[in-house]
Amino acid sequence: MSDVPWLLAMVVLPAVGGAAVAALPRDRDAVAKQVALGTSLLVLVLAVLATVAFDPGGDRFQLTTAVDWIPAFGVQFALGVDGIALVMLLLIGVLVPVVVVASWRDTGPGGRPMKAYFAWLLVLESMMVGVFAATDVFLFYVFFEAMLVPMYFIIGSFGGPRRQFAAMKFFLYSLLGGLVMLASVIGLYVVSNSQIGEGTFAFDALRALDIDPGVQKLLFLGFFVAFAIKAPLVPFHTWLPDSGAEAPVGGAVLLVGVLDKVGTFGFIRYCLPLFPDASRTFAPWILGLAVAGILYGALVAIGQSDIKRLVTYTSIAHFGFIALGIFAFTVESGSGAVLYMVNHGISTGILFLVVGMVVSRGGSRRIADYGGIATKAPVLAGVFLVAGLASLALPGTNSFVSEVLVLLGAFPARPVFTVLATVGIVLAALYVLLLVQRAVHGPVRGLVETRPFPDLRRRELVVVAPLVALVIGLGVYPQPLLDLVNPAVSATMGDVGSDPAGTQPATAEQGAN
Repeated sequence: MSDVPWLLAMVVLPAVGGAAVAALPRDRDAVAKQVALGTSLLVLVLAVLATVAFDPGGDRFQLTTAVDWIPAFGVQFALGVDGIALVMLLLIGVLVPVVVVASWRDTGPGGRPMKAYFAWLLVLESMMVGVFAATDVFLFYVFFEAMLVPMYFIIGSFGGPRRQFAAMKFFLYSLLGGLVMLASVIGLYVVSNSQIGEGTFAFDALRALDIDPGVQKLLFLGFFVAFAIKAPLVPFHTWLPDSGAEAPVGGAVLLVGVLDKVGTFGFIRYCLPLFPDASRTFAPWILGLAVAGILYGALVAIGQSDIKRLVTYTSIAHFGFIALGIFAFTVESGSGAVLYMVNHGISTGILFLVVGMVVSRGGSRRIADYGGIATKAPVLAGVFLVAGLASLALPGTNSFVSEVLVLLGAFPARPVFTVLATVGIVLAALYVLLLVQRAVHGPVRGLVETRPFPDLRRRELVVVAPLVALVIGLGVYPQPLLDLVNPAVSATMGDVGSDPAGTQPATAEQGAN
């Protein structure tokens, strides 16, 4: 039990802030923005303080808080973090205030006030913190499903022309996956009751169970389907291009940058430690899906004419690399995968933000409507290029080290899958460089020629500056994050009992080499 309930404060504060924003009169949009920004910055401060209080060499789960919630069924409101969850909380702490500032001048469809949008953002932040910090499986499930509600309203009320279709598709896909997982959650409770004499949802107690391999497979599949939809892995991905393209830019940043990471987080937090035999059994099939996603996402991205859909398809390819790192079962690849989760949130976040700035100036999502942005808006073009280079994992950017660690760690254990995955690196260069060439360089044409196309304004510089700094800073020196992540990944690979290679903790020098 932590002396200071950092995690509980991070869950409660944005929920209270969201309620306060929702209670404001309709004409108090300015106050709503200020409350949302102040609350999100406080959460960032709490995340930093929690990181300072966290001891990477200490207990696996720290900063814990646990109170009985539903005692009759052994359910607790239990929170705690290992290094994997902690870096995701830091990502949330950074991205939410960036999104608030990025959305400062936005208006809803038909000029609708944005007060409700900022209220839903804060509620979503509370749910995201809860889902990564929960150490009770039933509580995790509650947060997993509760996240759908604010994102549904963010997409459905403030998104693009097909927002209602996209929001409903997102909701139904995720709800279906959650219901399948619920069956496995109940199954875990039944197994725990039969083995220890009382049902429990406590993660540590469930991890210690000796579950029959056949039962493991069934329970594993329930969790896997939910996480594969959320990630998403091919062929469970079809909701993401619609949702990512129609969501408002801020919503898309959090959807692809954080919410989708719940799927890959679920793989490494729940599937591997709770169902080690089943994880090893299904690993070749999952690795096949991961490689298929890398190649499919990249190839489809190359052919996209809608700039926001292109970014969402690139994310499908990136999620394939993360899944490859997790199911290669090495410490090095696993640490690379977790680092990839953070770095993808940063690089795709800045890419979505820059794309949103371009679309807000031009009023179109068609790539063919833009050309020569560098001539009229050189700073915007420069940030666009940095975001694109981070997405293709250019050396010196944050994504490079994580991608290299995944491939170096996976190759000794899964050489065929790793070699196939490297083709995705070449394809990534194609879809990024083609996009930059078409929209940024060349003669001024299309909407860039016919409409005012100003360079980055002061507020927009404030939005992109911290993310550019993280792209470069973590590209040069990612070791602090690896120091947080390595012990948790090592413990997880010990649970799954399979680490044929890469037993040494990952280091920044390995990625650089």
